Amino acid sequence: MTTRAEQDRLWIRRYHPRPDAAVRLVCLPHAGGSASFYRPLSAAMPASVDVLAVQYPGRQDRRDEPCIQTLPELAGHITSVLLPWTDRPLVFFGHSLGATLAFEVARRLERDHGVVLHALFASARRAPSCPRTETVHRRDDDGLIEEVRLLSGTDSAILDDIELIRMALPAIRADYHAAETYVYEPGPDLHCPLWSLVGDSDPKVTLDEARAWSRHTDASFGFRVFPGGHFYLTSHQAEVVRLLTAGARPKRRPVEPGRASCP
Repeated sequence: MTTRAEQDRLWIRRYHPRPDAAVRLVCLPHAGGSASFYRPLSAAMPASVDVLAVQYPGRQDRRDEPCIQTLPELAGHITSVLLPWTDRPLVFFGHSLGATLAFEVARRLERDHGVVLHALFASARRAPSCPRTETVHRRDDDGLIEEVRLLSGTDSAILDDIELIRMALPAIRADYHAAETYVYEPGPDLHCPLWSLVGDSDPKVTLDEARAWSRHTDASFGFRVFPGGHFYLTSHQAEVVRLLTAGARPKRRPVEPGRASCP
């Protein structure tokens, strides 16, 4: 049986431990991404917030492990790993695929364990109830690389190194498969405050699709649009950190309450 220490070593990266922090921020990466994407954000967060970045299998120091290709399976693993960390309030920040994962893990924590998040931040992702038919995971390697270039989520120098990018393709393809085969199952709303953050020129999500996250909580809802595309947050880290810091404080007031529908 895997011990907690072994589970944490596999799944959790704690770049700047803050053991006395009152709140924990759990960051879930985008498709093809890794925990290290959140190292700068972790460094920028205040001492009051302990940051845990999730490392999916099949990349970086876990590259020898098989990738997980379905979102429910990945969400189940992450839920189990995070349970021991629920002794303090949790805030989730998920970007792209990570946003849907954050939502599904939050549902499992509420439904199966009675744990309600302090807040959930869904970044650069359409609401779960706004499906699209997408088949990027079925493309050949060149088509998959072109998709990554379009979103500008990887450093251009890495994209120009064909050997490096091809090493990352299995993880990218598996994550796209998980994201694109995900099917939302209607159920109870979350009971935590929920924010939707999006870039105004994101090719993967419309503003209406991002605003429709309001349908998935019965608590307060906030909506913020940034200049930029799918990876707007790399240019607006200070503002994202400000929002996350505010979301980690107790008794947040509702921002832009109301419910939206899919376009």
